[in-house]
Amino acid sequence: MSGAQKVTDRPSAAPPPANSVDRFFKISARGSTFAREIRGGFATFFTMAYILVLNPIILGSAEDKFGQRLDSVQLVTATALVAAVMTVIMGVGGNLPLALAAGLGLNAVVAFQIAPLMSWADAMGLIVLEGLLICVLVVTGLREAVMHAIPQPLKQAISVGIGLFIALIGFVDAGFVTRIPDAANTTVPVQLGATGALTGWPMLVFCLGVLLTIGLLARKVKGAILISIVLMTLLAIIINSAADIKSWGLTTPAWPDKVVDTPDFGLIGDFSLFGAFGEAGAITVVLLVFTLILSDFFDTMGTVVGVSAEAGLLDEDGKVPNLGRVLLIDGAAAVAGGASSASSSTSYIESAAGVGEGARTGFANLVTGGLFALALFMTPLLTIVPLQAAAPALVAVGFLMMTQVKHIDWDKYEIAIPAFLTIAVMPFTYSITNGIGAGFVAYVLIKSVLGKAREVHWLLWGAAALFLVYFAIDPIEQLLGV
Repeated sequence: MSGAQKVTDRPSAAPPPANSVDRFFKISARGSTFAREIRGGFATFFTMAYILVLNPIILGSAEDKFGQRLDSVQLVTATALVAAVMTVIMGVGGNLPLALAAGLGLNAVVAFQIAPLMSWADAMGLIVLEGLLICVLVVTGLREAVMHAIPQPLKQAISVGIGLFIALIGFVDAGFVTRIPDAANTTVPVQLGATGALTGWPMLVFCLGVLLTIGLLARKVKGAILISIVLMTLLAIIINSAADIKSWGLTTPAWPDKVVDTPDFGLIGDFSLFGAFGEAGAITVVLLVFTLILSDFFDTMGTVVGVSAEAGLLDEDGKVPNLGRVLLIDGAAAVAGGASSASSSTSYIESAAGVGEGARTGFANLVTGGLFALALFMTPLLTIVPLQAAAPALVAVGFLMMTQVKHIDWDKYEIAIPAFLTIAVMPFTYSITNGIGAGFVAYVLIKSVLGKAREVHWLLWGAAALFLVYFAIDPIEQLLGV
């Protein structure tokens, strides 16, 4: 249903507010009730609570430049804390049923692209810088200018590429896909399982998890991803107690001695704002921050507009209420995520589940945020989930992000080729930055070859130039004798 239709569907005469809370959040004015808001808050939480499991697994499975890993218990605490605080702030400050938490895709950039180049503190400092820059862009009005600079199909290709990259991470983390050692003397770089076949109980958990997740998604079951993670974790615990299994990988599924524990805030504030420049160099840092901004930037715009339209909150001109404030809070969430070592936090499209249950105001966020706060004390339960139970969610999220490929005009080569390179290079090089760079450079080149250079925004010319330097950094350094 279009935004215009949604607007006309609103009640013409809203009942008077029942109390000051109703008046503040405009619950009655937006045709909602406290019961719907509470129900919507629960629905949003249960459809996005998987991030409490996936974020620690993605960040915790990677090593920084110095071989250090982040503690999974501390990651659960940081993830839950930022989600709780920023979701409540969005509810009170933006009055939209829009929850926030660590962004999938963004955390993959941090774990597999940024951390190997520097320390974790430096990597999280880049997230803080990204969030601050987004806030500056919002305040100065430049965010819309950047939005207009990049063609919509390229934005969609970036999402699709990240989706494939996330899916590949899921397959690799579960052991479904493994790298064939060079000693095998084969031109095939990867294979099925560890030996060319699927073996072992952990692999069975992963395969059943994928089948369960896609089945639930096909049935449009709310909370499908979280349900799959919970059920597969329980199955893994049963299998682990009954069978002799050598290794589950990073996490062994065993029931903890205690379910509730005191949160560990050890990662809060552990970041270095400018340390990355010394470790990776100015050009690399600029490109990495640019990649983070790009990933966060357009995801948020699409999510905010999509959820608002679904809730019937767009005005007659299709604008989101309190948009400037909403985008500023989203930028602040990125800062909070980096400062807490939880990776960049952003608005979640899963908030549409709450809207589907009737949420229309920020009051629903108080419920969602409160549930994330409760999760702070349930860390022992959240750290027993093995990769094989969580990885199916990555495959599912990859599919959901892949669906945007239908909006790209594949008959128009001047956009189809850059889009293809963006999508293909990300998973094949295990780098989101490389994919975006390949797409930008190809887009500028093809437009120039076709005599349409004037159609390319100057911001894209600048970005393409930076990426050319990025790709050619080795010969440039040799040329300069650096």
